[in-house]
Amino acid sequence: MRLAIFEDNSALQFTPISLLRPVFELLCGQYTSRQRLLKSIQVDEWGALIRPALVEVYAEYFPDARINDAIWLSEGRTLLINGRWLPANDEINQLSQVSCETVGIMGESVAYLLLEPEESTLLTTNAWDDAIKKIASTRKKIEVTGVELNYPWDLVNQNRRQIQADFSLNFSSDQYHGDAKNLTIVGQPDLVRLSSSAEIDPFVVLDTRKGPIVIDHDAKIQAFTRIEGPAYIGHGTQLFRANIKAGTTAGPHCRLGGEIEESILHGYVNKYHDGFLGHSYICPWVNLGAQTSNSDLKNDYSEVKVPLAGIPIETNAVKVGCYIGDHAKTGLNSLFNTGTSVGVMSMVLPVGDLLPKHIPSFSRFWLGRIDSQIDILTLFELADHTMKRRGLALSAAQRKLLASLLEDTIEERDGAIKWWDQKRSSRPALND
Repeated sequence: MRLAIFEDNSALQFTPISLLRPVFELLCGQYTSRQRLLKSIQVDEWGALIRPALVEVYAEYFPDARINDAIWLSEGRTLLINGRWLPANDEINQLSQVSCETVGIMGESVAYLLLEPEESTLLTTNAWDDAIKKIASTRKKIEVTGVELNYPWDLVNQNRRQIQADFSLNFSSDQYHGDAKNLTIVGQPDLVRLSSSAEIDPFVVLDTRKGPIVIDHDAKIQAFTRIEGPAYIGHGTQLFRANIKAGTTAGPHCRLGGEIEESILHGYVNKYHDGFLGHSYICPWVNLGAQTSNSDLKNDYSEVKVPLAGIPIETNAVKVGCYIGDHAKTGLNSLFNTGTSVGVMSMVLPVGDLLPKHIPSFSRFWLGRIDSQIDILTLFELADHTMKRRGLALSAAQRKLLASLLEDTIEERDGAIKWWDQKRSSRPALND
């Protein structure tokens, strides 16, 4: 089978966490959508239809992928799958039986479609979404039963259920059920899946009463850590006296401590110290300074709005945390308000008050103000130094993408600075 995963026009609704990656490379449960599909379906070749700005970086990660390749699409029937669709396990198993007469629909969007070679000429680099919809209009519609993801909080809200669904897939052969002598398991032991290469100190508690727990290979769990399922601890991740609540995914090579509730840490996240993180999505190479905490519930229990690219969006939810883009850094005692958006390569130095709910990419918050007094070359050096500590480096393609994003976010940055300055100037002066 030939498979191509595509982004549609809603991809940027996941800002800031999708600014440096396609939406199907966002984590939910134990896997990204791409990982889950390629593990579940027997695929001979695969490709992707993504934003042009991401092509060069994505090709570095996946040199075998056919990216925005119209010629490849013309060479045979290809199953197109929307990167925002989170299918149920039984739906994934049925994808190999899809015919050219039908189209899977989620709401108003196409979930999947089997593309004929001659139809590939309709898909251009900048307009494949419209072409897919046009082709879909000629097919018999089938309503899918999976989940349509529209915003960052949808990933977090679905994470608990998806961890449980991924547990039942059981792709790994390097695991055994949890009967390690160092563990105290509260609940069913067969809901623990522990890699044989994971290191678990004494006095670690795994609580499976609400769902399964997966601890992947080379993970290290320090004494006095408690993990409540459903939860996933990724490859090489280390937990330091952590309190991990249900619905949490920690991707690969994180360093985590403190209290974490129902959050997704994409990978390579540093939250070593105490502090609360709840109902949040944290991108790679983020460093959360000591005692950095966020609110995920308003005092009046009202529904939360989140400023995505500076525009307040209704979440229709009361438990909403923060969404932090790649390479962002926070100083110690940073306090994030309910429903906060923090952009790529932002720097946060708190002053003791709640921080702005919108901190745009490539900006600083310091001395109580948002500003754009940043040097992109200095940020590149910092990112490269951070990545080299984990055996990686900031590539030329990644630098090019970040430089392009710096230009693309000028208007958002200027608007946030102006709004915050106006808000500060309207505050009544304190009496002497």
